[in-house]
Amino acid sequence: MTTVKKIIAQKPSALFSVSSQDPVEKVLLMMRDNRVRSVLVIDDGSLVGIVSQGDCAIKVLLPYKNPKQVPASDIMTAKPLTVSFTNSLEECMAIMVHKHIRHLPVVDKNKVVGVISVGDIVKSIMEHQDNQIKFLETYIRGHGA
Repeated sequence: MTTVKKIIAQKPSALFSVSSQDPVEKVLLMMRDNRVRSVLVIDDGSLVGIVSQGDCAIKVLLPYKNPKQVPASDIMTAKPLTVSFTNSLEECMAIMVHKHIRHLPVVDKNKVVGVISVGDIVKSIMEHQDNQIKFLETYIRGHGA
């Protein structure tokens, strides 16, 4: 069973965050420049929210609000669900499916240390399946089949 700790260890350590009073424009630029689909909202070192691309599109762009004037606090998901290093990928996927979310902040000792996404989980599952297939192919070849 793969844990969140293993996935976070394989990812770049950069965290993408804004303060709750930063404009949505800053969020969008950060997403574009860093090719990420969510940005954490951190005030005084504490996680207070998360903003996704969908939040920006549905709550700002679709109603024709000015992203330079709307603060992240107006569109963020406040008090987002979090996971820890010890959570399994299965637990993370269950949370994501049941809560209809794609990103989970990872917290260790009350500090945000990363974000795990649906893509991270899918990648891990695919790597695991690839390893199983290679093992089975080697086993079959080794037994003259």
